Amino acid sequence: MLDHITRTCLAGVFAVAAASPSMAQPLDKVSFGANWVAQAEHGGFYQALADGTYRKYGLDVTIVPGGPNVNNRILLPAGKIDFFMSANSLQSFDAVEQNVPTIAVAAMFQKDPQVLLAHPDQGIEKFEDLKKLTLLVSKEGVGTYFQWMKKDFGFDEKKVKPYTFNPQPFLADKKVAMQGYVTSEPYAIEQAAKFKPKIFLLADQGFNTYSTLIETRRDVVEKKPDLVQRFVDASVTGWYNYLYGDNKAANALIRKHNPEMTDALLAYSVATMKQFGIVDSGDTLKLGVGAMSDARMKDFFDKMVRAGVVKPSIDYKKSYTLKFVNKGTGLDLRPKQ
Repeated sequence: MLDHITRTCLAGVFAVAAASPSMAQPLDKVSFGANWVAQAEHGGFYQALADGTYRKYGLDVTIVPGGPNVNNRILLPAGKIDFFMSANSLQSFDAVEQNVPTIAVAAMFQKDPQVLLAHPDQGIEKFEDLKKLTLLVSKEGVGTYFQWMKKDFGFDEKKVKPYTFNPQPFLADKKVAMQGYVTSEPYAIEQAAKFKPKIFLLADQGFNTYSTLIETRRDVVEKKPDLVQRFVDASVTGWYNYLYGDNKAANALIRKHNPEMTDALLAYSVATMKQFGIVDSGDTLKLGVGAMSDARMKDFFDKMVRAGVVKPSIDYKKSYTLKFVNKGTGLDLRPKQ
């Protein structure tokens, strides 16, 4: 039997060894490509990086910002990054059609932030009222969500003009509505023109794509499922803490990656994401942030087929997996009502 002094000394040695960084398990290096410049819409990922959550999950994460001249999406199948922030489910469907070996493993946004904005004094009270107006819609928007608007609501493409990501034509003409993101364009309009526009979130009208999905390669899912699970769980935790906790460090990191970002816009975007349930609503209330379901994927796919946006022959079930979500991760971090 060991005497008391020997046991005490051994305990001290083990304690020092456990605390020593050199004795700790090495972190898995992970690169995550964003789809645009750093902003509040990426906040949960920056939160997990800034507050040490990724490290807690054994990950050394590098966030690779996107931008107008950066296409991180093509870096994922090429093996240059490990995960990518996909805009919506349509990109996942497209990957299947193009035989690109990527797959969605979590959906950080339950609602796509896409909106149409109208002037407040033109009698535009419900979504269908927008038919009275000229709509400024981007080329990508015309090819996707506007086709759904035509099919399900009877909108007329003749009343569409190109959106150039400049709000001036909208501000100059009260008979015009324009596209935007609920987290940014309404704020920009308020700042420029001192009025609150009417906001119509397409997600609340039935355009139920998931958004800000985490994508990875199929081989990573097959060979490193534990790595994928840890990245998803840590990112989910980051989103809860960014929305409901102290996000100062995350916002500082966002501003470091994107010096043009302001504290005021960050605060507005966070408040708006909470107000509209962009991240935390619907299935996430019971299943946790990042939730996805087969039923919703099928419903959205069927809508896009009906609208002629995607081909019915696509095996959409190959575009995603539920293996890493719906586990209730982080539910304890949501404030009690």
